[in-house]
Amino acid sequence: MPTTLSLTIVPGIDDSLDKHWQSRWQATQTDAVRIRPASWDEPDLEDWIAAVDAAVTGPDTIIVAHSLGCIAAAAWLAENPGRVRGALLVAPPDRFGPAFPADAPTFRAVEPTVLGTPALVIASSDDPYCALGTARTLANAWGAGFVEVGAAGHINAASKLGAWPAGRAILDEFALSLGGMVR
Repeated sequence: MPTTLSLTIVPGIDDSLDKHWQSRWQATQTDAVRIRPASWDEPDLEDWIAAVDAAVTGPDTIIVAHSLGCIAAAAWLAENPGRVRGALLVAPPDRFGPAFPADAPTFRAVEPTVLGTPALVIASSDDPYCALGTARTLANAWGAGFVEVGAAGHINAASKLGAWPAGRAILDEFALSLGGMVR
């Protein structure tokens, strides 16, 4: 029987509000934990890494990160290989792209490195924050699998995905591949 896995939610800059799929997923999970950095709109990498560390509840966890949260999660994973079951990294931004948030300069310094934990990068073919090829390169550098979901923008609330059932199916399949399931 598969192990029940909990979720650690790692949103991007400005947090993921009610209409964002991350918030909708969290609302359905009794054991999901969202990181709590000191600032959502003036993010500091070390603070966000500490927030990930505080939010991870144990080894039977999947980190579910979006956008800037992918960089924080990847930095934490690189420092903590094997502390969680896996990571779903959705719509990572291009830290050198023109749309990268100016309010997040500390996130530019993170060099992608193998995470030491099973991970899956999900990217959109028309993400304004990261070209598909760059997302694929990040996945390779992180040692992660890669899933392209077609034209879904930044895979956020503006993409009008609702609870994003297709993404949830990817999460469920990923969890099963890790020997677990998400309630």
